[in-house]
Amino acid sequence: MTAVDHRPTSTEETGVSSTVQTPPATSSEGVLSGGGAAPLVRRRRTSLANALLPVGVLLVLLGIWYAITYLVLDPDRRFLMPPPQDVVTEAFLDGPTMARIGEALWNTVVVSFTGLAIAIAIGIAWAVLMSQAKAAERSLFPYAVALQCIPILALVPLIGFWFGFGFLSRVIVCVLIALFPIVSNTLFGLQSVDRGMHELFDLHGAGRFTRLVKLQFPAAMPAVFAGFRISAGLSVVGAIVGDIFFKQGTPGLGIVLDNFRSRLQGAELFASILVAAGLGIAVFLLFGWLGKLAVGRWYDQARDAG
Repeated sequence: MTAVDHRPTSTEETGVSSTVQTPPATSSEGVLSGGGAAPLVRRRRTSLANALLPVGVLLVLLGIWYAITYLVLDPDRRFLMPPPQDVVTEAFLDGPTMARIGEALWNTVVVSFTGLAIAIAIGIAWAVLMSQAKAAERSLFPYAVALQCIPILALVPLIGFWFGFGFLSRVIVCVLIALFPIVSNTLFGLQSVDRGMHELFDLHGAGRFTRLVKLQFPAAMPAVFAGFRISAGLSVVGAIVGDIFFKQGTPGLGIVLDNFRSRLQGAELFASILVAAGLGIAVFLLFGWLGKLAVGRWYDQARDAG
C-alpha cells in the first residue's frame, strides 16, 4: 500500500497565489542622491537659521536703539544715548579710549577668574560634603540659600571695611556672587544618579570614595558645568560691582564705567558696557566649550534618544 502525497504541487492546484513581496533594491546612488540629501539639506537649513536668528534679534535691538535716540530723546539730551555709529567712531575707533578700556578689561578678567576659581573649589567641596550625608545637607544648605538671598550691595561696604578696598575685596565679592549656582548644581548632579547604579556599586562592595569618583562625579558633570557657566557670568558681575563700590586700587571696568558716567561721556560709557557684556558672553561660551570637552557628545545623544 503506497502513501499518497496530498500536498499541492503548484499554486494553480491550490488556487491561492503565494506572491512574496521583496523590498525594492536600493543602490548607493539612490542613497546618496535621495535618502542622504534630504537630511543634509535640513541640517544646512537649521544651521543657517541658527546663524540668522541672533542676527535678526541684533537688528531689532539696533532699531530700538535708533528709535530711542532719535524719536524719544530730545536733541539736547541725545548724548545720554548716542547712536551706534557715534559709539563706534568716538569710542571703539579712538586709540586712547580703547587703551584705557583694554587695561580695565584685563584687570576685570584677572579678578573675575580668580574669584571664579575660588568659588569652584569651595562650591564643589561644599556640595560633596552635603551629598555624603543627609544631616550635612540639612545643616549646610540653608546657609547657602541665605548667602544667595542676602543683598550683595549690603555686604560690599562691610567687606571693604574688613579687608580693605583692593584686589582681595573684589575677589571676595566675586566668590559670594558666584558660589551658589556651583553648590546647587553640583549637589543636584551628585544626587541624581540612578538608584540601580548605586545598587550595582553596593553589590561590588564599593566604598564612598570609589562611588564618588567613578559614579557620582561622571554622572554629575553636565549639571556641574551648567553651574560653572552660570557662575562664570556672575563672577564678571561681581568684579564690576566691586570696582564701582570700592573705587580704589587697580581700575577695572567698573571704575571706567563710573568715570564715564560721571563725565557724561555717553559713547565711551556704552562702549564700556558692550565690552563688559562681551566679556560675560565670552566666559559663558568658554565654559560651555569646556563642558563639551569634559562631558563629550554622549550626553546630548542619550538625551535625544530618551
